[in-house]
Order: sequence, then structure tokens, then C-alpha cells
Amino acid sequence: MSIDVLYEDEWLSVVNKPAGLLIIPSPKDEARTLTDILNDDLKKRNIAWRLHPCHRLDRNTSGLIIYAKGKSLQKQVMDLFAEKKVKKTYVAFVQGVLPRPEAEIKMPIEGRSALTRYCVVQERPGYSVVDVLPATGRTNQIRIHFKMIGHPIVGEDKFAFRKDFPLRAKRLCLHAQSVEFPHPITRRLIRVLCDLPRDMREFLEKH
Repeated sequence: MSIDVLYEDEWLSVVNKPAGLLIIPSPKDEARTLTDILNDDLKKRNIAWRLHPCHRLDRNTSGLIIYAKGKSLQKQVMDLFAEKKVKKTYVAFVQGVLPRPEAEIKMPIEGRSALTRYCVVQERPGYSVVDVLPATGRTNQIRIHFKMIGHPIVGEDKFAFRKDFPLRAKRLCLHAQSVEFPHPITRRLIRVLCDLPRDMREFLEKH
């Protein structure tokens, strides 16, 4: 499998994860993960260092993942996340028309505070295209928050029943489109953008 590398230097690599891949093995010990694919490629090319993921995306979410070239660098990037110095923007297709063009969803998840900001980019028949900025990083936060307000992501099958909504998609229509952070070594501001994947573009063309 060919994985697009959208940014790379001697310390970090930012790649575009296809939908359907896990970042790391699940309890079922699946061997085919994004991290394994990347590191197998490095091994074949006789490159000594290994890539370590600095955050996560759901299996069915596509988009940008930051990898560190070494454990110490991984910790430094994870510290940036903990200090809220990493800004991530997602594109989501959500069911229906949202009540406001811009808003915050501030609802706790599993007893912990959680905040998601969104901005409607376009209203289309039966769904809305939104830019989403999670201010906190709870597991499945974006998916849960949009379900909580009655507008689950198109293709959602974990936190909503597909049969309850007329609009269907082959996978979850959620894509991590941009990431911005201060480089842990150079301190330079890094901003990486990633186009919508083909399947989401085709969904827009058909709907």
C-alpha cells in the first residue's frame, strides 16, 4: 500500500492515513496497521530508525497523522498535544441542517469535559459540510458530539443507526484535513494540509 507523506524532515513525518486502517494493533492483534506498513517500508530500504505515532485517528477516519522518528521525539510531540499547542481541523459531512452556521458543542464525554467547534461550509440536500475544530481530544469526540446534537456524521455506524437516516455512505465521512504545531526541535510553525480523499469527493459529486 502506498502511503502519501505530506511533510518530512530529520525528526518528523506527517502522512495521509487512508480510511480503513488502524494506527496501531487492536486487542485482536491485527497485523496490517499504518505504523507497520510505514516501518516495514523503512526496513526494506535499510533505514535504521522507526516511526512512532504521536496521536490517533479512528480506523474509518482518513487524514493527517504526525509520526516521530524516535521515542524521545514522540514524547515531545505528545507533550505539545497535552499543552494544547497542536491545532487540528477536520472536514465532516453531517446529517441534516445544523441549527447554527457556527457553534460550540460543549458536552462531557464519559464524565470529562469536551469542546468541539464547528463552522458550516456548505448546506447540501440532506446533509451539511462542516469544518470541525476539536478543542479537546476525547476518544471519538467529534463522532459523539455530532450524535449528541442529533446530526451524526454521514456513514456513522457506531454511535447511530444507519437505518435511522436516509443518507448513506460506504464509510464514515470524516477527514483530518490540516494540522498546525510548533516544531519540537526547530520551533518553526509547521502547517500541513491534506485534500479530501477520492471517496469523499465522489460522495459530493453524487449528492
